[in-house]
Amino acid sequence: MALMDVLGWLRPWEFSPTFVLVFLAAAALFVRGRRVHHVGAVRQWLFWAGMILLYLSLHTRVDYYAERMFFIHRIQHLVLHHLGPLLVMAAYPGQVMRAGLPLAWRARLAQARRDSATVRLLEALATNRFLIPLLFVVLVLVWLEPTVQFYSMLDWRIYRFMNWSVVISGCLYWNLILDRRPRPPAAMGPGGRILSPILTMVPQMIAGAVITFTERDIYPVFDLCGRALSNFSAVDDQIIGGLIMWVPAGLIETIGLLVALGTLMRLSGRNRLPQPRRRQRPAPARSGSA
Repeated sequence: MALMDVLGWLRPWEFSPTFVLVFLAAAALFVRGRRVHHVGAVRQWLFWAGMILLYLSLHTRVDYYAERMFFIHRIQHLVLHHLGPLLVMAAYPGQVMRAGLPLAWRARLAQARRDSATVRLLEALATNRFLIPLLFVVLVLVWLEPTVQFYSMLDWRIYRFMNWSVVISGCLYWNLILDRRPRPPAAMGPGGRILSPILTMVPQMIAGAVITFTERDIYPVFDLCGRALSNFSAVDDQIIGGLIMWVPAGLIETIGLLVALGTLMRLSGRNRLPQPRRRQRPAPARSGSA
């Protein structure tokens, strides 16, 4: 009976072949890439823990409860936007997964990065140190707007787009913050990697506080869909959801900030930080007889 209960929880609420293909492709590339690059046990644990959390949040019965309870929906997005991408990108999987590609594909990718202006533009946008943090916080706040939330929970196409958007923006954001290199070649400097989590954390915490202290139901769509846990009132559900945005989300961003601070100290200790340019004083004019 216990095994059947576990299998019932793991059964997808809404099967998504696209998600399954992307998930299996990412896992296969990482496994193949380990044959080329040495990947320590900690990095492997981080990658698989993040991937498992993303799968459980997107493609199991958890999705059913996320559609019918606001606080479970916030836990789901906490994993999709913060914790899952943080763990995956902390494993630094990019080079490993690229090595997992077939040789011909790697050659085509290198050629496209060298010759295609479109590919270079997309890569520049995906690593832009201003755009990606902005998208990271904006996508949280936009999907929390009551009208947007109402339609996104009722239309499965918008709902899937919402979930995919927070996962992708989370991966792009933590790819910048957790980068261990100086700038250049990193897209964001060590100081920016410390400052960015503060700037993205504050609006989310404010939004969480507003939701927590609002004494009326601002998300009636969960009553319309039918709350999965009937012993929770709308306001209680909303308070817990606001607290999840307020406290755990801020804690995860603080962890990212501390990692970035450790990177700054390590680079400073190795004298790998960019040194300020000294202005050269003009040479004094020589005086003398003709």
